[in-house]
Amino acid sequence: MMKKRLFCSQASIQIENTVKNTNLSKKWRIKQVKKSNFSQVLEEMKPHISNSDFIAVSLQKTGSYSSPWQRVLPFDTPEIAYLKAKRSSENFQLLQFAICPFTLRASKLTAYPYNFHLFPRDELKFGVPSYTFACQTSYLTSMARLGFDFNSCIYDGISYVSRAQESSMKRHSGNSMLRANAVQALPATSVADAVYIERIRSRIKTWKSACKDSKRLQEDPLVKALRKVVLGEHGSRPCLDVDVCSERQVQLVLELMKEHSDDIVPLLIPTKRGGIQGLRMVLTSSKEDKILFEKELQDLEEGQVKNIRGFREVIDLISASGKPVIAHNSLDDFAFIHSKFLSSLPRSIDEFKHSLSSYFPYIIDMGHLMNEFNPSGTMNNMPAASSFLRNRFFAPIDIDIPLKGTPDEMNEGKIHGHNVLQISHLFAKLYSIVKRGQQHINEDNSLVLKNFANIFDPCSSPLENFDEDVRISSGSMIRLSCDDIVFLWGFRSGLSAGDLKTLLCRSHEAFSAEFDVKLVDKSCAVVAFRQPGLAGAFINAMGSGGACHEGLMELIAEGLRSANYETYKCVCNMSKWDSNLADSLDQVMMSADQFPVDSYERSPYEIWWDDNTVLNLDDV
Repeated sequence: MMKKRLFCSQASIQIENTVKNTNLSKKWRIKQVKKSNFSQVLEEMKPHISNSDFIAVSLQKTGSYSSPWQRVLPFDTPEIAYLKAKRSSENFQLLQFAICPFTLRASKLTAYPYNFHLFPRDELKFGVPSYTFACQTSYLTSMARLGFDFNSCIYDGISYVSRAQESSMKRHSGNSMLRANAVQALPATSVADAVYIERIRSRIKTWKSACKDSKRLQEDPLVKALRKVVLGEHGSRPCLDVDVCSERQVQLVLELMKEHSDDIVPLLIPTKRGGIQGLRMVLTSSKEDKILFEKELQDLEEGQVKNIRGFREVIDLISASGKPVIAHNSLDDFAFIHSKFLSSLPRSIDEFKHSLSSYFPYIIDMGHLMNEFNPSGTMNNMPAASSFLRNRFFAPIDIDIPLKGTPDEMNEGKIHGHNVLQISHLFAKLYSIVKRGQQHINEDNSLVLKNFANIFDPCSSPLENFDEDVRISSGSMIRLSCDDIVFLWGFRSGLSAGDLKTLLCRSHEAFSAEFDVKLVDKSCAVVAFRQPGLAGAFINAMGSGGACHEGLMELIAEGLRSANYETYKCVCNMSKWDSNLADSLDQVMMSADQFPVDSYERSPYEIWWDDNTVLNLDDV
């Protein structure tokens, strides 16, 4: 009903199509952010994020997959798609991260686009973490054609660490003092504890007396300097270092320091391996001086933390804002975001969703939003989607970009980060159309877009009464069970999908009914049977060596092998990421006794087959 109401008249279509395309992308100016201007831009963008309606993101990576079959394919279940996205994020790296907070008022889009140039490095020389990553030449070539400066990225790119890495670096840092937290109630002390406490109490009492006596004396400068060496000094304040041999002793000393809480501030002295080697007692001159010293410590810690976080400060700002985040490929993009800026990715997609929701509660995937207008799923890129909308709906959007900066900051003449503006512009069109179809709903963005949020399946939707289904396309879309899919390898090198289909037609009666053949890579093909039960009959015939099927026996003799969909799932679950899918399937088949293929749970999701994203080697 919504589509019928929103389809514009032919006259309005013609009016919009007659408006000259002024090539807005040439006028779009995106602020380029590097290490040299990062601190300034961070303060500038804080109000833009807090006052925005939505935040669009676009990532530029060093690659996505090492072999054709390792990318997300139309017949992948959500679990498999997640495992592939997980592998990609763990192997490749981010070099650009574009962010665009924007507001949408009627048909006016006010955008604040920033493109951050990233390069991971060990800024503080902690040795944690150690960065290595792969590169896909086609990705780097594409960036080079757009004028990307790799030297500038390496030397002036912004570094970053994840939340988990930050915690690890704090534990392993021996370069800074740490404020001691309040000690919890200790269990009953032993005789040894009592002796240790009295020894430290006496030492602290003697030290404080000596410090106070030195303040009353008018000493010779040389004597005064020697006294500072003997008594110790932290900045301009006297200090005393107390060595400890265990966590128990740390707690005992901190409990003792409650007696001196008016004028002494205890600091922990960490080791390089993450333990505590001692405590430093810093003596302040008054209550006001104690407050001032604690404020100095807090500022120092915040400065150190900011240096450690780097670009993750921006991720934390977006997370804290709670604003809806718009992405073009949310599963892949947020696998990278989780891996690089939060923590290591969990094993399953359900754990991933749960973990991510605590940081980003509202994520909208442009692909799923486009499916509302084009269920065939052929709009897999932004230019095609924009053209589709322009020809069918009247939804003009004016873009205003108030950002200002130097020519170098705005990177005039280049298009680094322009994808994030295209996402924002396309989303604004879709949002205005969806909102017109839901006029009974108020201005609350979450209500208007609630059906499109937090969907991470690859162009899929949950099913109520179906097992895992896939869609196989040969000009039309149909739904098939994963039980009707078979993987084949070991056929003659150089065979096209059409040639293989011809050979199969003569090999077994299962191929007398309608079926499709697609090459996944040069070593392996996937066969989809339209009629239920035929895949199982073919697999059984292969297992019997092709008995009673002369054509099939010949193919088996030439090396043809087969596997069902569960074997393919095992390949991904067991991380058998060989360059050829055939090699990975062989490994799993050989270890089938140890890893039974039916041990993995079935998940009730619908999976879409999109010819535009399937590698068809017939066309290569």
